Amino acid sequence: MAVENASRKWTRFERGRGLVSAAVGLAGASLLAVAPSHAQDRAQDRAQDRAQVRAQDQAQVLAQVLGPPGFPPEQGPAQRAPPPAAPIKTWAPLKAPLPGRAPKSTGGLVVAANDAAPAVATTGDPLKDAIVGLLSDPMSVSLPVRQRLDELKRYYVEPTSKVLWQDDALKSQFLQRLENAAADGLSDRSNAIEQLDRLQRVNRFALSRAAHLMQAARLELYWSAMFLKYAREVKVGRILPTKIDTKLYWQKKEIDQVAALQLIGTLGGVDAFFDAWEPQIPTYKALRKALGEYLRIEQEGGWRSVKANAGDLLKPQMESDVVPQLRARLAVTDGARAEAARGEETVFGDDLVAALKRFQRRHGLVDDGVVGKNTHFQLNIPVASRIRQIVLSMERLRWMPENLGQDYVLVNIAGYELRRITGGRQTELMRVVVGKPYHQTPVFSDKMTYVEINPYWNVPNSIAVNEELPKLKKSAAARAAKGFEAVVGDRAVPLTAINWSQYSKGNFPVRLRQKPGPGNALGRVKFMFPNRFNVYMHDTPARSLFSRSARAFSHGCIRLARPIEMAEKVLAGVPGWDRKRIDAVLEKGERTVVSLPSPIFVHITYSTAWRDEEGDVQFRPDIYRRDAKLYAALFGKPYPY
Repeated sequence: MAVENASRKWTRFERGRGLVSAAVGLAGASLLAVAPSHAQDRAQDRAQDRAQVRAQDQAQVLAQVLGPPGFPPEQGPAQRAPPPAAPIKTWAPLKAPLPGRAPKSTGGLVVAANDAAPAVATTGDPLKDAIVGLLSDPMSVSLPVRQRLDELKRYYVEPTSKVLWQDDALKSQFLQRLENAAADGLSDRSNAIEQLDRLQRVNRFALSRAAHLMQAARLELYWSAMFLKYAREVKVGRILPTKIDTKLYWQKKEIDQVAALQLIGTLGGVDAFFDAWEPQIPTYKALRKALGEYLRIEQEGGWRSVKANAGDLLKPQMESDVVPQLRARLAVTDGARAEAARGEETVFGDDLVAALKRFQRRHGLVDDGVVGKNTHFQLNIPVASRIRQIVLSMERLRWMPENLGQDYVLVNIAGYELRRITGGRQTELMRVVVGKPYHQTPVFSDKMTYVEINPYWNVPNSIAVNEELPKLKKSAAARAAKGFEAVVGDRAVPLTAINWSQYSKGNFPVRLRQKPGPGNALGRVKFMFPNRFNVYMHDTPARSLFSRSARAFSHGCIRLARPIEMAEKVLAGVPGWDRKRIDAVLEKGERTVVSLPSPIFVHITYSTAWRDEEGDVQFRPDIYRRDAKLYAALFGKPYPY
C-alpha cells in the first residue's frame, strides 16, 4: 500500500510539473506570438498526462514480466530512483524491430507497445478474449507460444475450452512435475522452473485493470506453451530418431497438442494427466518404475566396487576377503543378505552364489555362479551408468507406435530375444541372432503379412558381389552343391555354365539364389513383414549360435531359435493350417506361401535396459554403440561410459 501511495504521489507531482512547465513556456511565447487559447492548453496537458500514465502502466507490467534492467527480479520499482519526466522507452531486449523484421524473443513474455489486445469476437470471458486477441498477433507473444500458435489458437477459440493456469493448485502440480523431471527420464528443468516461478508473481504496481488482464493472458499462454513442450517430450521424446541415424530409423510420431490441453482441462490434475498421457506400452511403465528405484539407490550412495579376487576367479565355497564386498554389492540389487552368518563372512556360500547367478542372468551372462572377468566388470559398473541406460531406453520407447496391437511380436536387438504377445499377454520368449555391428539390424515397426515354408534365399546383391563372387571364381561347382543357382530374368541357370572370372563387383550379371533344402541359409521357414530394409525373421542351419550369450552374427535379418513352433502359432489363425500340415509341407520340400488373413504387428527395438516379467531389471551391453550416439545427440557430449 505504501508503494502504491508513493507511486500515485509521484504521478501527481509529474502532472503538476508538466502544468508549471507549460505555463512558463506560454509566458515566453506570448512575447513573440499570439498564445493559444487557455482551453486548448489545458486539453493538451491532459493528453500528455494520460500518455505518461499509460507509459508508466506499460513499464510496470514489463518490470513484472522480465524485471527492470539492472535490478534483480525481486527488486520493485519503489527501490529505484523516481522515473524521468521524459516518455518511458522500452528496454533493450524488447526494442521495436526494424521494418520487416520480427523482434527477438527474450525467452519470457513479450510486452507489446500497446497493451490493448487486437479486436476479436468476444467469448463473454474477458480473459479468454484477451488470450484470443494475443494469439491473433504473433509478434505480441513469446517464442514458445509462437512455436505452438496454431494449436493454442485451436484450443482457446473453442467456446468450451477452459482457462487452465489461473488455478494455483494446477500450477503448483506442474512445477512439482518439472522438479521431478528425472523420474520421467528427462533432463533438469531448473531454468524453466525459475522462469515460470518468476512470471507468476503478482504485479502489485500495475495501475490499471487492463494491464492485469493482459498480464494474466500472457501468463496463461506461456504456461500452456511450457506444458505442451514437456508433454511432447514425455510422449514422443526429445529428438527425432532420424537425427540419430537416417538409415536405421524411419518412422515419425506426432502428438495432438490440442488433445493434451483438453485432457488436462478435463482431468484437472497434472499427475493424472501424465499417467494417461505417457506411452502406454507396458515395458515403458515398468522401466519408469525401475528408474525410480535406481534413482533412490543413487541417492542412498549407490553400491561399492568389488575388488578382483586373487587368481581372477572366485568360485563357490571359496574363501576370500573379496566376499564381504561382493555380498554388500549384491545386497543392493539382487537380494543377498547384507550380513553373513557368524564365522562365514569370507566364504562364498550358497546364498551368495544364488544372488550372483541372478545378477548374471540380469546382465545376459552365463549363470555359472563364478565371478570371472566379465561378471567382475559388470559388478563394477556404477549406478549412474545404469540410470543412463534406463533413461536412453525410455527415450527409444517413446519413438514406438502408441498402439502396439493386441497380438504382436517384439524383438529387442540388444537383448537378443523375441517376445510374442497374444491378447496383451506374453506367450513366448525366444532367443534370436541379430545383425553384426557392421551389418546392423534396423529399428522399425511393420506388419507380418505372410509366412513362406521351404523358402528360396534371394541373395542380396551386396552379399553376392562381396562374399559369393570370390567363392564362385574359386569353384562354381562347390557353390552349386550348396544349392545355389543363377537367375537371368525368370530363368534359372546352372552356376557352372557361367565364366565367373570375367565378372567383378561393377558388372555382376545375374541374381543369385539358394534353393530350398537343409543347407538353405534361411532354413525351413521365413516370416515376412515387407519393409524398405529387406529385413525379415527366419530359420537357420547354424543352430549352435543360439547357445552363446552374445548373438550378433547375421547380415541384419533376425534368426529364430524355434522357428517351426513360431510358424505353428502364427498360422493358428489360418483355417486348415495346423502343425500336422506344416510338417507335411516341410517334408515335401516345395516352396509354399501362406498369407495371413489378419496381419501381425512386428516391432523391432533396441533397449539396453528393460524390466522382465519376473520384475528383474535387465541390462545389456551397447553392441551397436547406439546408446553412445543417442547420449551425444541429447546432451552434446561423449557418452561417459
